[in-house]
Amino acid sequence: MTKTIVLIHGAWLNSRSFEKVKARYEAQGFHVIAPDWPHDNRTPEALRADPDPQLAHLSQSQIIAHYEAIIRALPEKPILIGHSLGGVFVQHLLARGLGAAGVAINPAPTPGVGLGLQAILSALPVFGDLLSWRKTKVMTRRFFARRFAQTLPKDQVEAAYDRYIVPTPGRVYWNGVVNPIKIDWAGQNRAPLLLIGGGKDLIADAAMTRAIFRKQSRAASLTELRIFEDRSHWTLMDKGWEEVADAALNWAIRQAGQVVQLRAA
Repeated sequence: MTKTIVLIHGAWLNSRSFEKVKARYEAQGFHVIAPDWPHDNRTPEALRADPDPQLAHLSQSQIIAHYEAIIRALPEKPILIGHSLGGVFVQHLLARGLGAAGVAINPAPTPGVGLGLQAILSALPVFGDLLSWRKTKVMTRRFFARRFAQTLPKDQVEAAYDRYIVPTPGRVYWNGVVNPIKIDWAGQNRAPLLLIGGGKDLIADAAMTRAIFRKQSRAASLTELRIFEDRSHWTLMDKGWEEVADAALNWAIRQAGQVVQLRAA
């Protein structure tokens, strides 16, 4: 069984968002890497104060290629776990034959799947700016408190924003609707995939996660779905995050082990 895990973050966050999950998995003996997106590899404080100008031009294709190069250089096929847009990247990477198993947590809009209502509402600050495709955007504290992490206690919101939130390229939003990278749902030869949604998610609503599940279920390989009804988009840092992190890893361990055994037989 693989002992390597690659954690893939989404928009508005960088690798620091996985600090608790990474430590928990490492304590179980796994080699865990959580690469930043290109031009994202500084602290959130530094990125907010002085974002790299190149970040504004970063595309989904470039980010996927970045992770693909990292994964192909590893000595074994890793477990892939992604959150939000990172969950979309997990799907693309699996479709390219990478990874021993994959988990997409609160996956963002995936090409070929209709947008959920909450996803549409949450994208308005980006799509409402017609020039955002060439800009670095900054999430407001109000948006963070009301939609991104609305289940956080009010006295924790400011500190959480300061510690984790980073600027993000508007281009990655536009890439979801303008010349998006397609997935061959039925034709892909991928590793098993688990989709995890949150019943209180106001960024990537559970209805959209279910729709992605129906598309991914066309693949010959295993696809499963789990909805945590009381979880928001902030699920891997909110109270009780351990339950979601453990569910993702335990599922992936089982499936990755079976894939390895079948290939060895």
